[in-house]
Amino acid sequence: MQKSVMSQVQIGRQYAKQWPMRKELAPLFSEFRVIRATELAITVMPILAMLTLFFQLNYLGPDFLPQAIASALFFLSLPLQGLLWLGKRAQTPLDPAMLSWYKELHTKMVANGYQAKLSEKKPRYLELATLLKDMFEKMDKAFTKEQF
Repeated sequence: MQKSVMSQVQIGRQYAKQWPMRKELAPLFSEFRVIRATELAITVMPILAMLTLFFQLNYLGPDFLPQAIASALFFLSLPLQGLLWLGKRAQTPLDPAMLSWYKELHTKMVANGYQAKLSEKKPRYLELATLLKDMFEKMDKAFTKEQF
């Protein structure tokens, strides 16, 4: 079942908030870079779009209105592209190697006192983000250093 664009963007925002932004995860997952770039784009691109629109209309005149609007829309679309990617990634099931690592990590966390159930259905990256966030928040530093 395909999700609408708006629900995909909402899932992407939720996933970006759920993902633990830790340096230890940066070499393993591309989410760290995508979330940072998307956050930057959310703050910078609307300003850049307005400046582009203003300067093109001011210096080139109203004849270039279509090009100015196209440039502004391009800049405004960049944060949406990041959120759409994150929404798609959040819904992607874990591949077999990542699935076995997810289950192994969950087993080790349960052995150390973590009290959450393993997802019965096929886990997705959103469940992995939840598990990793819980690991960094609820487990001691010795446990997290041992895992990475």
